[in-house]
Amino acid sequence: MNQPASQPIVLTDAARELAARILAADGSAIDWTKVAALPCDPGNGPDTLLVQLRHILACGNAALHQRFLAGETTGQLIADRSRLIDLVICHAWRGSAGTTQPGCALVAVGGYGRGELHPCSDVDLLVLMPAETAAPVGDGLSAFLTLLWDAGIEIRHSVRDARQCRQDAEQDLTVITTLMESRLVLGPEALLQEMRAAIAPEQIWPSRNFFEGKLREQQARHHRYDDTVHNLEPDIKGSPGGLRDIHTIAWVARREFGSESLDDLVKRGFLSPPELRLLLQGREFLWRIRFALHLMTGRHEDRLLFDHQSRIAQLFGYQDASYMLAVEQLMQRYYRTVMDLSRLNEMILQQFQERILSNPDAPAESVNERFQVRNGFLQVTSDDVFDTTPSALLELFLILQQHAELKGVSAGTISLIRRSLNLIDDGFRQDPRNHRLFLQILRAKEGVTHELRRMNRYGVLGRYVAAFGRIVGRMQYDLFHAYTVDEHTLFVVSNLRRFALSRYDHEFPRCSEIMRALPAPELAYLAGLFHDIAKGRGGDHSELGALDAESFVLEHGMSRYDARLVAWLVRHHLSLSLTAQKRDISDPAIISEFAALVGDEVHLDYLYLLTVADVRGTNPKLWNSWKAQLFEELYSLTKQALRRGREDPIDRDELVAERKAAARALPAAAGIPAARLEEIWAELGDDYFLRCHPEEIAWHTRLLAGREDEGRRVMVGIQDEASRAGTSVITYAPQDRYTFAIATAVLDELGLNIVDARIIRLNNGFRLSTYVVLESGEHILDSERREQIRQRLERAITAGQTSGLKVTRRPPRQVRMFTTPTLVSFGSDDINNRTVIEIVASDRPGLLCQIGQVLRNHEVGIQTAKILTVGERAEDVFYVTGQNGKPLTEAACERIREALIEALDNSS
Repeated sequence: MNQPASQPIVLTDAARELAARILAADGSAIDWTKVAALPCDPGNGPDTLLVQLRHILACGNAALHQRFLAGETTGQLIADRSRLIDLVICHAWRGSAGTTQPGCALVAVGGYGRGELHPCSDVDLLVLMPAETAAPVGDGLSAFLTLLWDAGIEIRHSVRDARQCRQDAEQDLTVITTLMESRLVLGPEALLQEMRAAIAPEQIWPSRNFFEGKLREQQARHHRYDDTVHNLEPDIKGSPGGLRDIHTIAWVARREFGSESLDDLVKRGFLSPPELRLLLQGREFLWRIRFALHLMTGRHEDRLLFDHQSRIAQLFGYQDASYMLAVEQLMQRYYRTVMDLSRLNEMILQQFQERILSNPDAPAESVNERFQVRNGFLQVTSDDVFDTTPSALLELFLILQQHAELKGVSAGTISLIRRSLNLIDDGFRQDPRNHRLFLQILRAKEGVTHELRRMNRYGVLGRYVAAFGRIVGRMQYDLFHAYTVDEHTLFVVSNLRRFALSRYDHEFPRCSEIMRALPAPELAYLAGLFHDIAKGRGGDHSELGALDAESFVLEHGMSRYDARLVAWLVRHHLSLSLTAQKRDISDPAIISEFAALVGDEVHLDYLYLLTVADVRGTNPKLWNSWKAQLFEELYSLTKQALRRGREDPIDRDELVAERKAAARALPAAAGIPAARLEEIWAELGDDYFLRCHPEEIAWHTRLLAGREDEGRRVMVGIQDEASRAGTSVITYAPQDRYTFAIATAVLDELGLNIVDARIIRLNNGFRLSTYVVLESGEHILDSERREQIRQRLERAITAGQTSGLKVTRRPPRQVRMFTTPTLVSFGSDDINNRTVIEIVASDRPGLLCQIGQVLRNHEVGIQTAKILTVGERAEDVFYVTGQNGKPLTEAACERIREALIEALDNSS
């Protein structure tokens, strides 16, 4: 696995000298007496004052940077940064607007008001005016703001009196939130108190309305980040579980209780002391990441992009280990931290909801002796329920499934669950009652995925399935896996569940039909739960996961057949995907081989469903109609082979005859005289019919029959109907005109994604090449766009120039962050008398063209290309022959390997 080159954050000698001017002798803290002693005389004129302010900021920033690298707590650093900005603002005001605008108050609001300024945070400042005074006019305020901007402070200001503050805050939730976090920097305290009184809950935004508004705001923000904490490039501030979730807790507490500190939540019973420590530790960790992001980028940057992750991991002291990269260790800690913070946010806001929106005196409705419902939330009947009946830790989720009308779990019970997780030990896991409860959850008609996610969020799933606990928050540092392993796993189970629910039949009708015919759908869910459970342990995760799965199923009292089936699915969960995407499934021998692996239709059904669910749950951006068709085609061909019986595989001649008969019956071939049709088909040869579908055969035949000029050397056609996944582009050209490099260069430059290529030598000295392309993951339906592609391609192939071909499109930012060394391996396809070349390299525009040029230079003929992009990595497979139509020799393979590695590595 590869990662971008990283450079540590360093402090220059000049910065160290500046820092020394204001740090204490031992360098452990800023000496504010030294800061106060720095030259800053407003009477020396604005130019001199600007130089002095810049010097104060430079010394302060250098000192903060040095203390950050020395390991100072970020909470202290951001408080000191706020104090430094206070000092600069006061000096600037006194040297500019202060003399012309007496009686004003400078009030820090928002993050600045909280005293939480990171190196490049915006500075929100309210110039608060006395009610009887007109707003500051022109020159004084303008000079003040200009001075701050020129000094390097990104100031965001507003000018209001207390009445205007109330008017604006009454109309805007953001404004009231910002003004609530107010702190006097300079001026009369009475003005600040007047403003606070004007915006108090008794005047505007009472606690109930404020809470409802903040809850809607958070829900909308979470939705912008796909409602998951597991984004691979998270926003430290805005993502679920991020700093803004902590701010929301603080804002609601301030509005309801007037709380100035999160500590107050312990006094009021909303948090236990350990939960408060967890919250504060999580906040400190996120603060530290954010501080590092600002230092590294020199700007207000809250996104933990791939560009920055490895550098921060290095800065924080993580080191690569055999089981996990340094950056993966950092990100696992991040994901586990935000999961904890997200749970605490849910729990605390729910307590506020119960306090503010619900009736505290509402009677409790009994569910059983262990659980009751109050105000729509499930809660325990007493605090010792889990101690006396540990199985209730699973029973709770079953009750939630059975009572879809419930809003959720009460905050107090969530907290109790977390404190009782230690009860889920080996004895708990071996208890038959708990086995029955867990299987009941999996077999429920509704709410399976929802409750598994809740179990993961509360920490129960990772305790009950101990191996699952090890993958919680585990990321894979690449662009293929869009989610952490645990989140991906739950997405896979969710996709399987959607196949089982009739309301989602429109999404994957074939999968839905198969799923509802399965004898035991819960086996598919178990396979989904275990398929990646051994990632990160070293060794083959499929084999290790299969052992875990078999043991788990047997321990839960299921049959040995069920255990072997689930283990087989885990062991082979990649087989269908890799066969469809890397092997030539038009070859009957490949289908027979895969049918032998699967063995029977039951295994095939389960494996097909697991494969679709798995690939869809890996990265939604990489799922497309072409993959869907490939998988379904392999499934159908294998099912057909299994029904014929492995002892009676389909004969090649029989397959050719079947496809010819099917093509004749299609409308596209209708009207072509039989003699003309046979003449064209004689030119194509049997290899063509083995590798093309009847629909393609009929379409190609019509195109070839419609040639106005029989001597026409080059022809390009584009599929008019979206009958198959992807848009098919065919080229018909002489065999001595090497078209692969030309065609892939043109299509790539046009921004098309090439997902498959077949090059067939015909009996008449021509090649018929088919390229399946997608544009933004979809068919190309626009007729003008298709004609543009056709003309560009035909001109380029007619010109026939292969040297100097170049694709100028730049790869996406994320792809540029990774480097994959080129690997070239060779295999043999003895049945079809050809060589298989597999190339793994960094994906980028023009890659196929480069490969094509190298193979052309070595007189290698491409028959089929299977194009597979795995995030930042291309894994392409080429079925080729030498110029003589035979497999490549060992010497030729070695020459080609060297040429490919040199060409691809030198251009990446």
